[in-house]
Amino acid sequence: MEHFTYHNPTRIIFGEGQIAALDAEIARDAIVLITSGGGSIKRNGVLEEVEAALGEREYFVFEGIEPNPTYETLMKAVALAREKKVDFLLAVGGGSVIDGTKFIAAALKFDGEPWDILTKQVQVRDAVPFGTVLTLPATGSEMNNGGVISHRAKGDKLPFRSEATYPRFSVLDPTTTFSLPPRQIANGVVDAFVHVVEQYLTYPAHAKVQDRFAEGLLLTLTEVGPGAMANPHDYDVRANVMWAATLALNGLIGAGVPQDWATHMLGHEITALHGLDHAQTLAIVLPAMLEVRREEKRYKLLQYAERVWNIRDGSEDDRITAAIDATREFFERMTVKTHLSDYQIDSSSVEPLLAKLMEHGMTALGEHGDITPDVSRRVYQLAV
Repeated sequence: MEHFTYHNPTRIIFGEGQIAALDAEIARDAIVLITSGGGSIKRNGVLEEVEAALGEREYFVFEGIEPNPTYETLMKAVALAREKKVDFLLAVGGGSVIDGTKFIAAALKFDGEPWDILTKQVQVRDAVPFGTVLTLPATGSEMNNGGVISHRAKGDKLPFRSEATYPRFSVLDPTTTFSLPPRQIANGVVDAFVHVVEQYLTYPAHAKVQDRFAEGLLLTLTEVGPGAMANPHDYDVRANVMWAATLALNGLIGAGVPQDWATHMLGHEITALHGLDHAQTLAIVLPAMLEVRREEKRYKLLQYAERVWNIRDGSEDDRITAAIDATREFFERMTVKTHLSDYQIDSSSVEPLLAKLMEHGMTALGEHGDITPDVSRRVYQLAV
């Protein structure tokens, strides 16, 4: 096991009716900017609950943060926050809203061009404090310090992280997910699943605790994922999906182990160029990535086959193939397609995707740093 320091300062407030706890978490004299997405929090009553909890506090609402939040939209929120002298942000939504709010929080304290936070990886040393009310379990952004932001004009989608951009608290009420469309639930389960895989399917690090935690999360997602689609008002199912997605990327299972985020990096370019949902890109890339990297990941793929999919018979190669097939079948069962061609994207897109990957310096990816552009090309080609 590698050396590590693990610290997560985010307070989790979990359960039905817990939005009311906002009153105890936000200073009475705070000037609050509520950030949100496309308007669903009005239709499902969540915004009304949030406003009731805020009581007499001065607050403003910024709507319209997109899936794959854009720099252009977020800078409008920055301008509004400066105009209103906001000193606390409250993200009410899913991972895109929370990621966007992290960027807003950082940009408000940043001296210079905020896009440099992503393109130049300039260190963020301070940010406006913020909390979250999670309504879509998927990204784990409610309990980590990272975010991914797109630049519409440049066609870029880039990550950032900072110790200053952990949420102060996150409210997780599973009932807020009851009204979600099936596509969003499906995407959330796939996103969480791949987050776990990227921290688990690398090479042995004698990290038995992290392995078993990861396997438990993967098993949970395979068990409750389809149920979340079939029974949208099952509180226990939605509660397990929500908590699994949070634990998938709060730093715990990744502490002290090698990680491989190549699937995410290749997926980001698909979203940036073609507009696919983030989880759709992961479902496309991961099976192809595992096939191309089956030798480098052989030991952990065999462990994954046995412990997650109960595949024990046949040769090692047969078991690895069966595990990759089972992964693809799970995504398909969640109604998330797993080939570029399913989204009317053909092999002519491979070179443009690769060019963007190289432009962003993604030329030595993976747990060994040996996923070169040539390897990425093979993954994209296999993903078609």
